[in-house]
Amino acid sequence: MVSADMRSQPDIELSRCPCGGTHLPYDHWQAAEGMPQSPTELIDDLMRMGLYQPETLELAKTLTELEMKEALLLRQVGGGNPEREQFCRELIQAAGGLDQVFTAAFGVHATEFFSTAIRRSDFSRREFLKRVAVAGALIAAASCGQQRSNAPTEPSPAANAPTNLEKKDLTIGFIPITCATPIVMSEPLGFYQKYGLNVNVKKMPNWAAVRDSAIAGELDAYHMLSPMPIAMTLGLGSAAFPIKLASIENINGQAITVALKHKDTVKEAKDFKGFKIGVPFPFSMHNMLVRYYLATGGLDPDRDVQIFPVPPPDSVAKMAAGEIDAMLMPDPFNQRAVFEQVGFIHMLTKDLWDGHPCCAFAASQSWIEANPNTFRAVNQAIVDAAAYANTPANRLEVAKALIERKYLNQPLPVVEAVLTGKFEDGLGNTQDVPDRIGFDPYPWKSFAKWISSQLVRWDLMPKDKADYDKIAQEIFLTDVAAELQKELGQTPPTEVERIETLKYDKFDPKNPTAYVEAQIKQFNV
Repeated sequence: MVSADMRSQPDIELSRCPCGGTHLPYDHWQAAEGMPQSPTELIDDLMRMGLYQPETLELAKTLTELEMKEALLLRQVGGGNPEREQFCRELIQAAGGLDQVFTAAFGVHATEFFSTAIRRSDFSRREFLKRVAVAGALIAAASCGQQRSNAPTEPSPAANAPTNLEKKDLTIGFIPITCATPIVMSEPLGFYQKYGLNVNVKKMPNWAAVRDSAIAGELDAYHMLSPMPIAMTLGLGSAAFPIKLASIENINGQAITVALKHKDTVKEAKDFKGFKIGVPFPFSMHNMLVRYYLATGGLDPDRDVQIFPVPPPDSVAKMAAGEIDAMLMPDPFNQRAVFEQVGFIHMLTKDLWDGHPCCAFAASQSWIEANPNTFRAVNQAIVDAAAYANTPANRLEVAKALIERKYLNQPLPVVEAVLTGKFEDGLGNTQDVPDRIGFDPYPWKSFAKWISSQLVRWDLMPKDKADYDKIAQEIFLTDVAAELQKELGQTPPTEVERIETLKYDKFDPKNPTAYVEAQIKQFNV
C-alpha cells in the first residue's frame, strides 16, 4: 500500500508510459486502495478497471528471463527512483516472487502452480487469489499504456430487428465454458447489436450463484444447465421460481475425464468404484449422465462412489491436487486437464447419448411477461449465433472470440481442440470428432421428459411432482424456438418430441415411468 509520505512527495518525477502518456506510476495503487477486500471481488474489479488486458499477457510472454523481467519492471514502475524500486520489490515479494507474478497471473500452467501450492500447503486459496490480484495489477502498472484495442465495427441491424424493445441494456449471467458459446460470442461478434440490444455478459463463479442471482432479480436472463429451469420452477433445491427454457445452447460437448494416475486401471464403468467424482451441479445433465453410466457398470452412484458439485473453473485444479479422481464436466475443462497433463478423456458424452442437451438460454416467467419483445429479440440473437457457431468454417473465429480474459480465459489450443473436435485424449492418441460439440437450439420436449425421469430415478424429484407432459409443455418453449428459427431461414423439426437413443437403451417420451422402471430392473440400481 502506498504510504501517505510517498503520495505527498512533490519532487517525485513523472514517469512516461509506453503509450506516450505521463503520470505517476503509483496512481494505479492509489485506485486500488479503496477496492474490495474479498480476493474474488478484487479480481473482478481489476478486470472491470481494464488492468487485465490481452496486451498485458503478451508482455508477460515476452519476459522469459528472470533478470529481464525484474529490470523491465523496476524501470517501468520504479522509473529510476530508489524508493519506488523498493516499493516495486515489496510488491513482487507480496505476490510470492517474480516467477509467481507472471505465472500465476498469466501462464497457461497456472493450474499446475495452484495445485503445487495446495500440496505444499504454503498458503490458502484465499491467499493465492490475493497474490494473483497483486500480480496482475503489478504487470498492468508496467504496461498500462498498452491497453488499447480497436473497437469492432458496429454491425448493421437485422432487417427484422424489433423497434419496440422494452429494454435495450441487458445483463446475462454465464459460466465460462464452451457450452455458453452462443450467449458469449454474441457480445464480441455483434449478434446482440444486430437485434438492437446492448448486452453485458457477466461471468459467474458457479451454478448456485446463477440460480441465486436469478431469484434475486440481479440478471435479466441466464446461461443455465438444461435441468435447472425444471428444478427451479418446481422448487427442487431452492424456493420455487418459474423459469422458462427458451433455447438449447449446446448438444454434446462434455466428457468423463479421469486423473492420469488411474490410466492403467480405468477401462469401464465398474472401475470407478470408490472414486470421488466432480459434477458442476446436482441439477445438471452431467450428474444425470454420470449416474446413468455408473449404473450400467453395476455401481450405485449414491453408495459406491462420491459425487459432489465442483465449479467447472476449479475442476482441473482439484483433480491435480488429488481432491477428485474423475469428473464429468463441460468443456473446455476436460481438454484443459489433458493440456495440463493432469487427466485423460475416458469418454465423450456424445458416446453416451449423441445429441443430448447440456446448457440452455433461460429467463424467468415474470421477466418474459414484462419484456416480451426484448425476450424475443435476445432469444433470436442467440438462436442466430448458435447457427453461426454450428458451422464448421466459423469454429476457429468463434474460438478466438471466446478465449478473451473476460469470457472463457483459456489457451486458444484448448478451445480450438473442443470446437474443431481435433484433440489429444491424454493417452497418446489424437482424435478427430467433428461433432464433439454442436449448437442446435431446438429444445425437444423429449429432452425435458428424459431429464425429469432421471430426477425421479435418483430421488432428486418426488414422483408426485413428475407430471412429465406438463413440465415439457410449460417449461420448454419449443414452439417459440421453432418460430424464431423459421424467421431466420432455418428449418426446425416439425415434431416436438422423439425417441431418444442412448448408449445402453432408448427413451420413449410417451412413457417415462416405464422407462425408469426398466432401467432399475435392467441394472438393479
